[in-house]
Amino acid sequence: MSFRKGFRVDVLEGARIAVFSLRANRMRTVLTTLGIGIGVATLLAIVGIIQGLNASFDKQLATLGANTIFISKYPWMVKGNWWLYRNRKNFTLEQVAQLRAQADFITAISPAVLRTSDVSHGALQVSNVRINGVWSDYLAIGNYEVVSGRFLTRADEEVNRAVTVLGADVAASLFPSISPLGQTVRIDGRPFQVVGTLGRKGKVVAENMDMSVFMPFKTFNSNFGKGRPMQIAIAVADAGQMAKVEDQLVGIMRRVRATPPGQPDDFNVNRTDSLAATYEQLTGALYAVATGVGLITLLVGGIGIMNIMLVSVRERTREIGVRRALGARQRTIVLQFLMEASSVSAVGGLLGTTVGLGTAKIVSLVTPLAADVRPGTVVGGVAFAALVGLLFGIWPAARAARLDPVEALRYE
Repeated sequence: MSFRKGFRVDVLEGARIAVFSLRANRMRTVLTTLGIGIGVATLLAIVGIIQGLNASFDKQLATLGANTIFISKYPWMVKGNWWLYRNRKNFTLEQVAQLRAQADFITAISPAVLRTSDVSHGALQVSNVRINGVWSDYLAIGNYEVVSGRFLTRADEEVNRAVTVLGADVAASLFPSISPLGQTVRIDGRPFQVVGTLGRKGKVVAENMDMSVFMPFKTFNSNFGKGRPMQIAIAVADAGQMAKVEDQLVGIMRRVRATPPGQPDDFNVNRTDSLAATYEQLTGALYAVATGVGLITLLVGGIGIMNIMLVSVRERTREIGVRRALGARQRTIVLQFLMEASSVSAVGGLLGTTVGLGTAKIVSLVTPLAADVRPGTVVGGVAFAALVGLLFGIWPAARAARLDPVEALRYE
């Protein structure tokens, strides 16, 4: 008999005996399976939630646009002394004009100021709406889509028109059954004519972008004052040149703001990819800790499998002696016990995968946390569980195969 054919016979015979043994010890099998299942379920639930958060965050950043840059007094992720940023000088429209004149690659630029206020129409009112004062170029920078009417124009800015463009949620709340175009809304008690509505963008870092309205920059300052800090929003032609563009913008801003040589920048250049990098640093530690917890749980389950298999070897010592006396090879004994261990672990992995996926889905339905378990993660979970069983079954299998047939037959 060739080695390949003999090995195939050993595998089939080992599988048959492994199934018989598992069925004969149902309670032991269930308990061992449960230990592995809990580990896999914990690991997959955590990984699924983290993968969902990552996918959701990437989708949110995509709405900002890969080719956008925002220059402001504050970094998007404030680290250190907040008052250091608070005491920086505000930007001016003259600086925006100089930036537009001197910078290459810029396709659109707009100052942007913000406040929150109530917006009402008749008896209906929406609270905590983001009121944005911008130029007409902001439509291209913010990656918005006009679904009815129009966006702001340069003429609106020049003549200081009291007009506004509504975000999707504001329009739906104030005008549930009629078109908002041409209607008048009140922002902080002041009347503004609606000239357009925007498509949905969703949330970006917990900020609902659809709960926003836009008005001309000059109109904003005339109605709400000029003391608020301004940021400069920029769209560039080539997202692949962002690092080069940032270097140029830093040089221009230092020059127009008269920042002395050797002094740190008194502004921040914020990019979506830098925000993504910061997010990955924050979630990377969480991912490592969560994965470590799941792996420890699997380790405990693997130790449980090893202990159970060692008990099984001791209980079946006489059976092993009989099989060896009848001509069974050590290889056959090893395969039998390895298949028992990996089978229990794989079944536990399958059950744990089901529970883990269900848990992640339930969490995503009842909480703001997203869940997105990829097929590769599922296959990996089951395969890893089987591998755990295989590894922790090596010692019991080797111990069973090394039993002396004569001594094993004498075992009571």
